[in-house]
Amino acid sequence: MLLKKKQKQEIKEFPLSYWEEYSYMLALVDNDTELKQKEIVNRISKIKDVTIKRFNYDIISNVFYVDVKYYKENYQIGFFYNNFSLPNIYLTSAFYFKEEEKEKLKNVNKALSIFTKFNKDAKRSFHLELKIADAVVPDLIGLVDESAERLLPAKWVKLSANTNTLPSPSDIFNIQVVYNDNEVWLHTHGLSRCGITELEILKSNKKNLENHYNIIKTYATCLLDEPSTYNPREESIMIGLINGKIPIIVTCMSWTKAINLYDKLEMGDIKDRFQGHNSVTSPIFIYRKEEDRINHKLSKVTDLDSSWSKNQIFFLSEKETERMRELAIERFDYLKKIFNKDNKIVIKIGLKCDLKEDIDREHIWFELTELKSNKFKAKLTQEPFNISYIHKGDEKWFSVEDITDWIAYTEDYEIHPSDVYLLDK
Repeated sequence: MLLKKKQKQEIKEFPLSYWEEYSYMLALVDNDTELKQKEIVNRISKIKDVTIKRFNYDIISNVFYVDVKYYKENYQIGFFYNNFSLPNIYLTSAFYFKEEEKEKLKNVNKALSIFTKFNKDAKRSFHLELKIADAVVPDLIGLVDESAERLLPAKWVKLSANTNTLPSPSDIFNIQVVYNDNEVWLHTHGLSRCGITELEILKSNKKNLENHYNIIKTYATCLLDEPSTYNPREESIMIGLINGKIPIIVTCMSWTKAINLYDKLEMGDIKDRFQGHNSVTSPIFIYRKEEDRINHKLSKVTDLDSSWSKNQIFFLSEKETERMRELAIERFDYLKKIFNKDNKIVIKIGLKCDLKEDIDREHIWFELTELKSNKFKAKLTQEPFNISYIHKGDEKWFSVEDITDWIAYTEDYEIHPSDVYLLDK
């Protein structure tokens, strides 16, 4: 359907808040802990690939600054202590916390704020900030990513800081879901510090929440992987397919324009934007077909709701596919620790295609059956589409370098390479 504008409201984007312009993290520390400036510098100096250039204390702002070079990029890291009380909503995040961890986190009343401005590579900048937090506060209780409005477990932070593979784009931002009886409003936090717009889906609904969530997650990942390739408010990108034929083509526009395209918004209208969601944030729209894209005929995300099926595919960028492969390989040793008859482990392998010339590899799942050092035997769990030399049920030996992903199903958890912190719970 062609969108129609309601009577225009004269509104403007607000300036970025401090947590949107900079990346702010709060390292939750023991209430008696307060590091000296010299100790902060000493601990940062021991981080691999980090070179300290200078440091100084700003007596007016009460902030200690350390200037560093990391992978040929310059950063200024700021530190200051402040009082803190953990909002209960932070304990309902996607990360898992034991009850004793929750109680310890609730009792924290002091935090070391760590802030910096991200450079062009947001994943590397985010990784550096995790490394700084882990090095400066080795007895970390938890890390509040204020810019993304979520709490990161201390074990996840330590593991990520000491992993060579860069964090996932989805580690950098958070998707919040706010709802009432009639509407759902999805919006991100954490993208602004990366120099790109926050994203939203207005007037969503509970029935199609999962698909709408995947749209915003996939789109945000694309923007983070290719930050300078295109302007999302002026151009569009295809992020997936429904039933292999209906394209999911997305674009976005400033919230100041977008809310005028809805007759009535119960959530996300101007009344909800006095305390936030009022700077660089953009509701998502779609082009239902290529012809609509050429003619700039926008539709709402909900106009796809009658088309969803069980067969939609959301695309991953080549960068993210390679990053996931690197992480799966780097953390393969965790599989060795938990491989036994009680845990089912499946491993994704990229096999060379021989039935279609235009497809190089097909990535398919195998079940792990035998493990020897960096070699393993696995049984194919599905029939390939584009390969003739192997079939469902066949077993074959592989090396760790063949892996593109893996999942371990234990008694308590479903463990992905990004979730191995759960194994220490």
